[in-house]
Amino acid sequence: MDALMLARVQFAANISFHILFPTITIALAWVLLFFKLRYLRTGNEKWLSAYFFWVKVFALSFGMGVVSGVTMSFQFGTNWPGYMNTVGNIAGPLLAYEVLTAFFLEAGFLGIMLFGRKRVGERVHTLATVLVAAGTTLSAFWILALNSWMQTPAGFEIINGVVHPTDWWAVVFNPSFPYRLAHMLLASGLTVAFLVAGLSAFRWLRGDRGPDVAATLRTGVLMAAILIPVQIFAGDQHGLNTLEHQPAKIAAMEGIWQDERGAPALLFGWPNEAERRNDFAIGVPGLAALILTHDLDGELQGLDSFEDHPPVLAVFWGFRIMVGVGMLMLAVSWLSAWQLRRRGEPSPWLARVLVAMTFSGWVATLAGWYVTEIGRQPWLVTGVLRTADAVSATPAPIVGLSLSAYLVIYLVLLAAYVSVLFHLARKSGATVAPPITADRGEPDET
Repeated sequence: MDALMLARVQFAANISFHILFPTITIALAWVLLFFKLRYLRTGNEKWLSAYFFWVKVFALSFGMGVVSGVTMSFQFGTNWPGYMNTVGNIAGPLLAYEVLTAFFLEAGFLGIMLFGRKRVGERVHTLATVLVAAGTTLSAFWILALNSWMQTPAGFEIINGVVHPTDWWAVVFNPSFPYRLAHMLLASGLTVAFLVAGLSAFRWLRGDRGPDVAATLRTGVLMAAILIPVQIFAGDQHGLNTLEHQPAKIAAMEGIWQDERGAPALLFGWPNEAERRNDFAIGVPGLAALILTHDLDGELQGLDSFEDHPPVLAVFWGFRIMVGVGMLMLAVSWLSAWQLRRRGEPSPWLARVLVAMTFSGWVATLAGWYVTEIGRQPWLVTGVLRTADAVSATPAPIVGLSLSAYLVIYLVLLAAYVSVLFHLARKSGATVAPPITADRGEPDET
């Protein structure tokens, strides 16, 4: 591969590893707040035990996200200098806002969440949880504002080849931003729902069937059962927005080569770019047209109508993996919710399914992220900056060497992260939260 492709693969590897952890921390912070508020309202220790188990998962995920985010940002200078040279007047402030309003908030109050309960009152400890949760969502807000602007840029002018903002409101709230923000926040919620349900099912299968395990298992399952239909609706709205602003991406997602009325939704197929058709295609007639135009005979543009369009195979299959995992989430969460309501506990086989689905949110999120990012090619900023024009002159062997090092390190770290989570689940039965007095937050010596 040439230096351009290697640089793209390297950034994809970095962002793929990094996104795993914010996807957890964004929603998990709010789940922790739910646990804490339930404890304050009911006084039931099971919610406090749940809080102290899952705050460890949050801290580990937060640390991994910070480290991987730093290495990713370095690549703006090493591999993509043309990006900051051209759009730095917009990207720089948005990234700075994320640090100033979100990261400092998370980092500043995470210590109180982890270590401050014996030293501050219950209200202050709860407030720290609120602020950390708000910080994670603010972080998603700014990062997705920048990413969405790269997809559907607005509120700018170009002077001597450099982008300058003219309307920050239009920059931040660009045409695709609300849809991407909603879609990502829901994706985080589903990722955490299956993580909570999967690790709780793992503890249940190992015989740890305390009230905190039952509470977190039920929380994860019900959270998934509620969020997945909302995500399906949000995804549909996001797709309509993409059809309006990035029709070539939709054509690649659906495998539509020529303009077509009543286009089918392909359940299976193998895009053949050389011959501009799909091999082994199996589809539902008219369904793609119905979903995207709300008309069985609606017309959709094909890839041949665009001078530039993204690589079809990766976008086509990334979309189907995302949707397929989403449908599996729907079936498993609804079946689990029904079984918990009927029996009060999962059957062993369903508990094993939940364990197997522990990281299913990661799979769906990565597949959707690849559709979004690869579907924008050959543009880095749609209609403004081509990817090939932003890459550095670093020789391909140097990029390949650093890419290899990144991949090895990330695989080791990912394996370590997953093993630590299951180690915490195995040892969690011995964890007991210390009782706290109501006024001063001091340990109750009695």
